[in-house]
Amino acid sequence: MAVLSVVVGAVAGCGGSSGDEDAPDGATSAPAATSSPTDRATPTEPATTPEEPDMRIRLTIGDQRLEATLTDSAASRDLLAQLPVTIDMSDHGGVEKTGPLPAPLSTDGQPDGSDPDPGDVGYYAPGHDLVLYYGDQSYFPGIVVLGRLDGGVAESIAELGGAVTVTVEASDD
Repeated sequence: MAVLSVVVGAVAGCGGSSGDEDAPDGATSAPAATSSPTDRATPTEPATTPEEPDMRIRLTIGDQRLEATLTDSAASRDLLAQLPVTIDMSDHGGVEKTGPLPAPLSTDGQPDGSDPDPGDVGYYAPGHDLVLYYGDQSYFPGIVVLGRLDGGVAESIAELGGAVTVTVEASDD
């Protein structure tokens, strides 16, 4: 919403009559109460602010708590909208843990497939699965990389044999 306010304010401040043309000595004819910080925005100001929050999630597997940072995409925003969620994940091919999400994620703006790296958080669109990559998965159609696990935690996921239950929630950290 803050970005929308800046953009609206910048557009409102561009062009058009401000009522100042006939006012003497720089006085304005508009009441002072209608002025706001966004009314003074200039077209050269960026439409985004550096304070925008990271898209972060927390994954809890047993007593382990892992953090991940998501990229800003339609799929990541859809995932955040479904949280919190608990997912039963299976091990596949010794490279990934996968489990079904309650609803599909948007793949708007995504390539047809991807080549995820160990430590990536992904989405397998055909199965509507959240995926935690801990090994080398080659390019495969339908894979969307959502973000990255923080630190060297891919190894700790690799050490978890078989199926696991993962609780995924938005992180304030």
